[in-house]
Amino acid sequence: MRIGFGLDRHQLVPGYRCILGGVEFPDCPVGPHGHSDGDAISHAVADAILGAAALQDIGHHFPDTDPEYAGADSIELLRRTTELVHASGWRVGNVDVTVMAERPHLSGARDTMRANLAGALGVGIDAVSVKATRGERLGPEGRGEAVTVHAVALIINDEAENAS
Repeated sequence: MRIGFGLDRHQLVPGYRCILGGVEFPDCPVGPHGHSDGDAISHAVADAILGAAALQDIGHHFPDTDPEYAGADSIELLRRTTELVHASGWRVGNVDVTVMAERPHLSGARDTMRANLAGALGVGIDAVSVKATRGERLGPEGRGEAVTVHAVALIINDEAENAS
């Protein structure tokens, strides 16, 4: 087994679509600025599983200098990241995500986000946790200027598990 950590932060900008965990929040007046769709949850989870497998980071595999990824669906990028991890002999055991933002409020969309992430990761929804906290007026998150996501992932080596 290995554990990986992912961190992603995006500036929240008026007029941008707000997509987190593959869920669009159409009533949110700001959205994450990014080369892809700016989904900081998907990006942090991708970095967590890539880090655990020692496969560099999301920017290495899907660079923001490549026009192919402009506006890309980050859940699809997470699915492709999962395929890279699988190809190296690992599978995802579980992920735990914490989102820090003043808005949008995630509570009504949490189960949909968990299902989207689980589908991309090839795990059951019970292996995905999404939690939210606010910045309490402190820092860019507390001022509503940014969303920051922390993710931890456990991956399991299929070959080692099958040998025992």
